[in-house]
Amino acid sequence: MKAYIFPGQGAQFVGMGKDLYENPKAAALFEQANEIIGFRISDIMFGGTDEELKQTNVTQPAIFLHSVILAKVLGDDFKPDMVAGHSLGEFSALVAANALSFEDGLRLVIARANAMQKACEAQPSTMAAILGLADDVVEKICAEVDAVVVPANYNCPGQLVISGSIEGIDLACAKLTEAGAKRALKLNVGGAFHSPLMEPAKIELQAAIEATNISAPICPVYQNVDAKPYTNPAEIKANLIKQLTGAVRWTQTVGNMLADGATEFVEVGPGNVLQGLVKKVSREVQTSSATVA
Repeated sequence: MKAYIFPGQGAQFVGMGKDLYENPKAAALFEQANEIIGFRISDIMFGGTDEELKQTNVTQPAIFLHSVILAKVLGDDFKPDMVAGHSLGEFSALVAANALSFEDGLRLVIARANAMQKACEAQPSTMAAILGLADDVVEKICAEVDAVVVPANYNCPGQLVISGSIEGIDLACAKLTEAGAKRALKLNVGGAFHSPLMEPAKIELQAAIEATNISAPICPVYQNVDAKPYTNPAEIKANLIKQLTGAVRWTQTVGNMLADGATEFVEVGPGNVLQGLVKKVSREVQTSSATVA
């Protein structure tokens, strides 16, 4: 069984999607996106600077567009038995699986990026990658810290990203290092994504999600909040709303997809980070990047 997986923020690079633009269907979708967004995001993707591409209102739609347009151009070759996306990638997965229209998906991603940016500016906060500790140890230590800090991204066994206030992250990193973490590395991110500090963004995005039509997808979508497969539109909506303040359970998602029969994981979008994470869960499983002939 074939699982298609979609990357999140951090996978961007200058030049992303440029080769796709040669395809007439892809070019039309990029131009449609430029109109919806109100500036030529395709120009920044294909030939902008790293700094331009790093801005949240550019990064998130850029990764979404690269992933979704690639899936659309695959046409009949895109036959997923299951899909999942890491954080932002969940929106790409839903559009690729026909649960969301291209236009609605892009508008939600823009709303998400803007809401997250506002939440980041309202309260300085950050994230840190914890390497070499069991998940339950990280969970226990975060719970003991007397400040906002929570497990945010369960990326693969031995790699868990925590999220919270500057004080919470500093205290947790010190305690986790004492507990034997190989590394406790603060990340260069704008804020505490997938933590309670994103509550203002969640409230803002909730209205947009509730107003958007979501249909039954063509295959199960494994969602971040609990790593389980969903096809019911109402449940998909509820999980999308929870996503901004909930953890990304990627380790568990890959494990569940494998348990449900996945034999091949195809990454759709920029980079190959997710393939590396899948291999950390199972060395034997086949992974590849989606390409257009």
